[in-house]
Parts: sequence; C-alpha cells; structure tokens
Amino acid sequence: MEWCVLNRVWLLFFIIAALSITIQLVNGNVDVLSESVTALFASAKLAADISLGLIGVLALWMGLMQVGEKAGVVGLFARIFEPLLSKLMPEVPRGHVAYGSISMNLTANMLGLDNAATPLGLKAMHDLQSLNPVKSVATNAQILFLVLNTSSVTLVPVTVFLYRAQQGAANPADIFLPILLATSVSTVVGLLVVALVQRISLINSVILAYAATIMSVFMAGIAYLVTLSAEAIGQVSMVLGNGILLLLILSFILVAGYRKIAVYDEFVDGAKQGFSQAIQLIPYLLAMLLAIGFLRASGALDYALQLLASGVSALGADTRFIDAMPTAFMKPFSGSGARAMMLETMSHHGVDSFAGRLAAILQGSTETTFYVLAVYFGSVGIRNGRHALGCGLAADFAGISAAIGVCYWFYG
Repeated sequence: MEWCVLNRVWLLFFIIAALSITIQLVNGNVDVLSESVTALFASAKLAADISLGLIGVLALWMGLMQVGEKAGVVGLFARIFEPLLSKLMPEVPRGHVAYGSISMNLTANMLGLDNAATPLGLKAMHDLQSLNPVKSVATNAQILFLVLNTSSVTLVPVTVFLYRAQQGAANPADIFLPILLATSVSTVVGLLVVALVQRISLINSVILAYAATIMSVFMAGIAYLVTLSAEAIGQVSMVLGNGILLLLILSFILVAGYRKIAVYDEFVDGAKQGFSQAIQLIPYLLAMLLAIGFLRASGALDYALQLLASGVSALGADTRFIDAMPTAFMKPFSGSGARAMMLETMSHHGVDSFAGRLAAILQGSTETTFYVLAVYFGSVGIRNGRHALGCGLAADFAGISAAIGVCYWFYG
C-alpha cells in the first residue's frame, strides 16, 4: 500500500492528539483520558449510523439515476454542461455518463439539496471511477470534482438562516450576501488551485462564456433575493428546491415509461448498486471519523485556537474574529461539531454580534473537507487522493479568509 497523503494525515492526527493529551495530563487534566476513549467508540458508532442512514438514500438515488439515464433525462443535463466540463476534465471522453451525474450533483449543491447532492455525488464518483486505470489512485477528474464539492457555492443557505432565527436574530437573512461572497471565493480558489496543479488552461472561449452566463444568473438571483424577507427567502428556497427535485424524479419515471423502459427492474438494479456502495464506504468513513474524534477529544483544537489568539494579539491586530474561529477550525472535520460551535458562539456573544455573524458566515461558506474526502473516495475504494486534500484545504482557507474579510466589510 502506498504511503500516500491520507496515510500521513491520518498518522499526524494521532500524533497531535497524543501530544495534546500528554500536555493536558501534565497540567493535571486526567479527564482527557476517559474523554478520548469515549470519542473512539463514539466515532465507531457514528460511522455505522451514517453509513446505515446512507443505505436507503443511496439506494433511492442510484435507482432513480439508472432510470433517468435509460430515459435520457440525465443525458440532457450532460449536454448542457458537457462543453464546460470537458474543458475542465479533458481525460473524460465526450458523451460519457459521468457528465450527467456531475452536472446534477453540482446543481443540487447550488440549490442546497443536501439529501440529493451526496448520493448524486457518489454516483458521479462511481462513473468517473469507471475511467480510472489505477483504481486505488484518484484521477485528475475525480480530484477536481471532489474539490468543487468541498467548496461548492450554495445559493441559499436556508439552514443557517433557520439557526439565526431560532437564536432571535433581528434579520436572520442579513448574512446572505457575505456567505455567497465567501463561498464564491472558496470555489474560485479551489478551481484555480486544481487548474494550476493539473495545468488546465482556464482562458478559453468556452469557459469564459459559461462563467459569464453563470455569473449573470447568480447576479439576477441575488438581485431578486435581497428584496425579500428572511421568511420569503426560505419559502422561495423550499419551493424551488423541492419543486426541482420532484420534477426530476417524475421526469425520470414518466419519460422512461413513455419510452417503454422497464422502470421497476431498472430502479431495483440501480438500488442494488447504492446498497453496495453504502456498505463499502464504512471502513473509510470509520477511519476518518476515528482520527477526527480523537483529535477533537484531545483538546488539540483548543490549543490551536489559543496559539492563534496569542499570535494575533502579539501583532496588535483586531482580535474580534478569534471568538468565531472554533467554527472555522471544526468545519473541515465535522459538520455537526461546527454547528455546535456556531450555536455556542451565537449564544455566548449574541446572534447579531460580530462573532455571532462571523460564525454563521463560516458555517455557510465552508465544507467538511475530510468527511467528503472519506465518503467520496471511500465509496470507490480510492486510497491515494494525491493532491485532493491539499487543494480542498486551500479552498477552505480561502473561504475562511474571505468570510473574515467580508464580515469586517459588512459589519466591522
């Protein structure tokens, strides 16, 4: 087995955790031992719970995708985005089924359809794996796709608005533009870093035309959404997201039926693949969650935060952003952990405070990179992610930096 980046990172997590535990023991905190052991077993249970939860969802969407492919509806999505994606992923041949699943995944991500985005992403990774000559090593196309997922723009982060409303924010949606700006920076930087590493030229008429079109649609959407209240934005997002989802499902089945395709048999065959994928990713997910849980319980992230605060104070810089950094530190590792950090910051400092707003922006503009890496690559058995982790973390760092910058710009 290759001594790849993931092996080094996994080992590094345990080394850092061990050092942190040692420091805490020297300082008299013996509770860290029981907390660390509890975290190990809790991580194992969490990995099983997540994987079991994915079985039904993956089976559902893999079945529907197979029906959609036979009906030709997925191919329609592929034809819309294939000119752009073929420039970004030159190793994927024109007409390949991966273009359809990639297009649908990125669309679901932008609309905030988490329940559909992950299964569609796993289907896309599975389709790209069919072109992989070395099954345990990630291809350039798989790396680009993963980085786009870890930095994907979410047009309307409704869940963050909901948490702010529950905490009593005066205007829960007033962080809409800061989140959109920060996550856009994350996506652009992620794409640029991958393009630089893979030597992909982004200066051509096709990419520029798509970029201009996407930007125009985004600007039009922003111009409309900023005129609405938080409740109205949530309503529009719910109707748009659920409406598109139901339209896709019905179009898959009805068009397939019109074309005399055996919809039931095709759905069952696809669902079997989803079931197999969900079982296959358990060991990979367990490995990543185990390291993250141990690192978190050891107190290493708390030490990193203290080190950052000391450094900023020594430079005489504004330290207000430090109070929101627990969310930023946790988000690449754990979505639920980052959410808990965000809510704690809102509760302690106030939902409309600088730290409260920044924590919400960080939650809405960054992604759980290590989790996505484990799930997406684990679903197809990839052990060597090459430069995927480095590019994903670069996008995360850009998103965090942009979130801090726009928060000072809007609320500083």
